[in-house]
Amino acid sequence: MSESNPNSPHPGTEAYQSEDEQLAGQAANDAEALAKAQASLTELQAKSAELADQYLRAKAEAENARRRADDEISKARKFAVESFAESLLPVADSLEAGLLIQDASVEQIREGAQATLRQLLSALERNKVLAINPAAGTKFDPHQHQAISVVPSDLEANTVVGVLQKGYSIAERVLRPALVTVAAAK
Repeated sequence: MSESNPNSPHPGTEAYQSEDEQLAGQAANDAEALAKAQASLTELQAKSAELADQYLRAKAEAENARRRADDEISKARKFAVESFAESLLPVADSLEAGLLIQDASVEQIREGAQATLRQLLSALERNKVLAINPAAGTKFDPHQHQAISVVPSDLEANTVVGVLQKGYSIAERVLRPALVTVAAAK
């Protein structure tokens, strides 16, 4: 059996006290570890809730920013057309006024048409619509020009000889290429 301490008031109980003390110590350690784990869990749950809240707020803010950007783009398109239309109204007014003149001379009609054309070109320019009208001898650019024919010429090959119809671009994007004749190779 187990050895007992002769000085002990109850021989043979030392081993049991030692086991009880060990179990009590283990239970105290386990309780302390459990308390630390619970505190850590509570802290992590709070942090998780905080991060979840931050995520939801960031998600809502991103959605609001996207919605605001969509609204701004929509308004920009709508008002860009409005601005362009407003700049063309004087042109329409001039054409209508010219048509109201019953006994206009050819010279008056010509002057009115020239003034109206200047108004139209000014309105186009204000709205960044620019003419593509290459001078003779300009190198042919397939991005801005459309060759209608190749003709014999004293100019260098693959250069513009003449413009049949102006082209137009808006913000460096070609709306319509210029229709041109191109010098043939010699």
